[in-house]
Amino acid sequence: MAPTQLPLYSFLIFSLYIYLSISFASAILHPVDYLTLQSIHRSMSDLPGSKFFSSWDFTTDPCTTFTGVSCSGGRIVFLSLGDPRAGSAGLAGTLPASIGRLTALTDLSLVPGRVTGTIPPSIFRLPNLRFLALSSNLLSGRLPDSFSPFLRTIDISSNRLSGFLPASLFHLRDLSTLIMSHNRFVGRLPNQVSSPLIHLDLKNNLLSGQIPTLPSSLQYLSLSSNHLSGQVETSLAKLVNLNYLDLSFNLLSGWIPGALFSFPIRSLHLQRNSFSGHLNPTSPVHEGALLDLSYNQLTGTIPKELSMAGTIYLNSNKFFGEVPGEFVKRLVEGKIRLLYLQHNYLTKMVIWSGAAIPVSASVCVQDNCMVLPVELSSCPVRSGRRKTRPAWQCNVWAKG
Repeated sequence: MAPTQLPLYSFLIFSLYIYLSISFASAILHPVDYLTLQSIHRSMSDLPGSKFFSSWDFTTDPCTTFTGVSCSGGRIVFLSLGDPRAGSAGLAGTLPASIGRLTALTDLSLVPGRVTGTIPPSIFRLPNLRFLALSSNLLSGRLPDSFSPFLRTIDISSNRLSGFLPASLFHLRDLSTLIMSHNRFVGRLPNQVSSPLIHLDLKNNLLSGQIPTLPSSLQYLSLSSNHLSGQVETSLAKLVNLNYLDLSFNLLSGWIPGALFSFPIRSLHLQRNSFSGHLNPTSPVHEGALLDLSYNQLTGTIPKELSMAGTIYLNSNKFFGEVPGEFVKRLVEGKIRLLYLQHNYLTKMVIWSGAAIPVSASVCVQDNCMVLPVELSSCPVRSGRRKTRPAWQCNVWAKG
């Protein structure tokens, strides 16, 4: 080439490079990831009111212009499908299996919407996946038997998933949050859970059997509205970090361990089971806590240690004797906001002269074995109209 032609040749090469860079900016993204985005766009669509895909213009660079896409080193590492703002319309369609080819992906989320079909098993096995949230859609099918070892958070709640829960799911070495509530999972939980879970939510499924041995790292545990049975003393004894516990609406029985009340629990739901025996708290409950032990078969006198709670449901049990004065004192001080003791066999509740229970407090003691204090009448409609129990029911429980 003649020396005089070199500048023109270089200029043409440079111009072509600029043109290609502008026209094919998406080429900086790995081709597999680029094709995956195209398949997502074909498989999913905006529901009326959603404009999530309006920014997905494939003549531009997905890493810099696509909503919900973040990249590193030319690979997609973060994929959030749908507008995450509260109240925004979600997406429809299905999750394409090609998402399982995003091997650099660490975070995958899908906003609530109308996405149907199964979750491709390859998604759960993405080698770098740490965060997976696909809640509140219409996803169905079963879970695979294996999962990415680096998963830390899984939220697939409020879908139509079914089948057994794989045991391997509860032995992931980094898993701290597992939320699978409001689905149709069946069967038993594994005998032991070794994952370092902090948050476990399996409520509103069809799970059966006993509660397994759980990690002491748990702070939030909800297994309500299943078919769980058996006793809980062993499974709960070591959960000393719990601040939320919901085992309501199951078939659990036996004693409630006294140590449970010494845990830092601010919300305790054990209602609608078959727990029995006396309550023997080893220490007062957390001040201001919500405590619901209603609709069981608990008996004995009511422990004064429970009076530290702010919302207390002890109704529909077999408690007898006098209501401890500590309850009345905290009611008068406005520290107990709700106290339901109806449908028991309580024989006395002393409110001293001049004491006044705040009108904002809800107190119900009807259908017991005592004359009702005139100030206490804020019972729910479902409590019925009977004020006191018939004498023949109370004779067994009368004290003194």
